[in-house]
Amino acid sequence: MILAPMEGITDAPMRAMLTEIGGFTHLVSEFIRVSQTVLPKRVFRNDIPECARGFRTETGIPVQPQLLGGHPERVARSALAAVSLGAPGIDLNFGCPAPTVNRNDGGATLLKYPERLEAIVRAVRDAVPAHLPVSAKLRLGWDDPSVVVENAKRAEAGGASWIAIHARTKTNGYQPPVYWEWIARAKEGVSVPVVANGDIWRVEDFRRCREITGAEHFMIGRSALADPWLGHRISQALGLAPEADLPAPDDLSAWLPHLERFAVLSARFSDRDTADGRYCTRRVKQWLRYSEATFRTPWFGRVKRTESLADLFAALPDESPGLVLPGLAVPSQRADFLNQGTSTLVVR
Repeated sequence: MILAPMEGITDAPMRAMLTEIGGFTHLVSEFIRVSQTVLPKRVFRNDIPECARGFRTETGIPVQPQLLGGHPERVARSALAAVSLGAPGIDLNFGCPAPTVNRNDGGATLLKYPERLEAIVRAVRDAVPAHLPVSAKLRLGWDDPSVVVENAKRAEAGGASWIAIHARTKTNGYQPPVYWEWIARAKEGVSVPVVANGDIWRVEDFRRCREITGAEHFMIGRSALADPWLGHRISQALGLAPEADLPAPDDLSAWLPHLERFAVLSARFSDRDTADGRYCTRRVKQWLRYSEATFRTPWFGRVKRTESLADLFAALPDESPGLVLPGLAVPSQRADFLNQGTSTLVVR
């Protein structure tokens, strides 16, 4: 059960938060771009602070760095820098649909060039120790979903240990529907594990996705933000997590302690001046926005206009209990953000 990488969203504070809630067995970092130079080690220390604890979250879940780039040698040498720091493997991004990324020879652009995709996977596989996995994240294609069959075979031929597939093309973006049947076709053509990704919003979606794709490995992203317990629900269905009574995804009282914790984690990680809490407020609103988009929560209109944590929590429904938030002091070392002590601040 894998948490999907989402640029600017599933960063270290969010990874820490969701793995504390439970259900995930593996994490992939936000993509780290390899452009004109090989990445120095400091980039990995900065972008993946879990590096300081052996690329694991505080709860012990491994974080696999994801690299994005179109130059095989530079990507491979950057991968070697990551594993020299203790990375548990390398993931390669061939699925990002962002226009800026695609214009610069990265992400989903490479789905149009299967031979280049294979060359990048092979270069990384040859560079890093054989016992470490090299994985690939794909979309179905640029605009033709059928190319996923060849691209999956190319990734395997290059040495990919497993392949995650988002069941849309680049041109589909994130619009419905999702095409799980193409994951099934790609899976038939390879012998390595295939991870199914895309529009798994509920346990019922997971069951239908598993039935259609035949997959036994799954990745969720946006849905994990809308329902922080979804990873646990799916892991229960897979037999990976113990049975437990979990809150409904729209149970605000269950969300509140996690929102509190996330605000603290966001402050500890940030290099920004957080004296007024605005950065942390934006991060909490960013998270709540996914719940609002899914459950149409009527109170989010008030929340999104707030500029401080005190105002944000005051804007929540009256039945929300008052919160005591630890103070938002920024540590001197970002890599130590999970270990910092704080004072307390009453916000309601």
